[in-house]
Amino acid sequence: MIKNGRWLKFLVNVCRAVVVPLFIFSGFVKAVDPIGTQYKIDEYVEAVGLVGYVPDFVTLLMSVALGTLEFTIGVFMLFAIHRRTTARLLLIVMAVMTPITLWLALGNPISDCGCFGDAVKLTNWQTFIKNVILLAAAIIIFKRPDDMPRLLSGTNQWIVSNYTVAFVLAVAGYSLYTLPEFDFRPYHIGANIKKGMEIPPGAPQPEFETTFILEKNGERREFNIDNYPDSTWTFIDSKTVQTKAGYVPPIHDFSIIRRSDETDITDSILSRKGYTFLLISPHLEQADDSRFDLINQLYDYAHDNGYPFYCLTASGDTGVSRWIEQTGADYPFCTTDATTLQTMIRSNPGLILLKDGTVIGKWSHNRLPDETQLNGRLENIAIGSMPADETGRKIVYVLLWFVLPLTLLTIADRMWAWSKWVRQKEKSIKHITTSTLKNKNENEKENRSRQLENEPEPARGRSSGKRTQRDTDS
Repeated sequence: MIKNGRWLKFLVNVCRAVVVPLFIFSGFVKAVDPIGTQYKIDEYVEAVGLVGYVPDFVTLLMSVALGTLEFTIGVFMLFAIHRRTTARLLLIVMAVMTPITLWLALGNPISDCGCFGDAVKLTNWQTFIKNVILLAAAIIIFKRPDDMPRLLSGTNQWIVSNYTVAFVLAVAGYSLYTLPEFDFRPYHIGANIKKGMEIPPGAPQPEFETTFILEKNGERREFNIDNYPDSTWTFIDSKTVQTKAGYVPPIHDFSIIRRSDETDITDSILSRKGYTFLLISPHLEQADDSRFDLINQLYDYAHDNGYPFYCLTASGDTGVSRWIEQTGADYPFCTTDATTLQTMIRSNPGLILLKDGTVIGKWSHNRLPDETQLNGRLENIAIGSMPADETGRKIVYVLLWFVLPLTLLTIADRMWAWSKWVRQKEKSIKHITTSTLKNKNENEKENRSRQLENEPEPARGRSSGKRTQRDTDS
């Protein structure tokens, strides 16, 4: 019976070791890119036919909540905090996600579930198998949650609980305000877009079909490149679908169509030697226009120094006209696929700086460069140079802000628990010693009393009787 109990405890902690890193990693990559997770949730909403019924702010809240929940479950499981409640949450999450991934594997309504964001791509069947394993682990942990040993004493667990939630929410908030600190997409800083579109020699060629959604006189229709209508139709949206399997390059649906004459200028932009500014806005109707004055200053700077400046959008003529009316924009507009633009930068609008077709700078609308940074030609200032790879520094920051404090707390807690154990041990030893001495003294007193009781009549009594007899004789 004892051996079976030990084996089950070992199995529970093996399952714990499987769940903890996956949930912490999954939650962190979602929190560090909440907009990307929101886009993935939008795909699920579209797949179940609820487009238009779920507001954007709801899907954004769902994105932040999902990342926070997964990260928190992972950390709580690591420290064995609120073991029973955490085990229940884990089981609920896996009981919900496993059937969903089975639906994805069977029907393939979405090509990628988005479990690990853009950091790790899994097929739908790989995701389902992963979730089956995690579901089994969750069931085992749920059966025996108390077999997980705590890393912290109960009095200090609240510190880890609050700090974990605050940390992951801070990461999500910072990424929303600026840009994701870790960029796993093919348009990251240092990526050459043209090279990302190349297919190695001999690789099987995939085929894609782009469908354009246009409107005329209140009627919406879908067209492809072969039956694209005349200019009397208003562009609404476009979508690209792979029709034949093959090698898929990291960038496979990137194109720039100049709206003024419907000319494809993709190659001319990517092959150009020098700098090019790209203002990215998937949908101008939803873009934040609070910094339009700074955007116009950036365009003036680019124009004065001879750098091309384009606004890439998937919006139609109505959206572009409204944006021009609101902001007074003079820069040229181009059409690019909305999904591509959402992948390029997690900001609407956002700014990308290319040099020789390579991404060397990305800014959200909250962090656009101003005149203090653009105080000369790009060739002569820091913004015009490829920044150093800061991945290592960012990892160190995560370690310093999250891992190190919890590690120090754990060490301090264990030392405090050890010192408490030592004090209790000393107190126990002292108590035992005092009790032993007390019992010894009491035994000695009892022995003396018994000896006195067993002694004969005192001699002084007999001598007193003799004196009495003498007195009588006298």
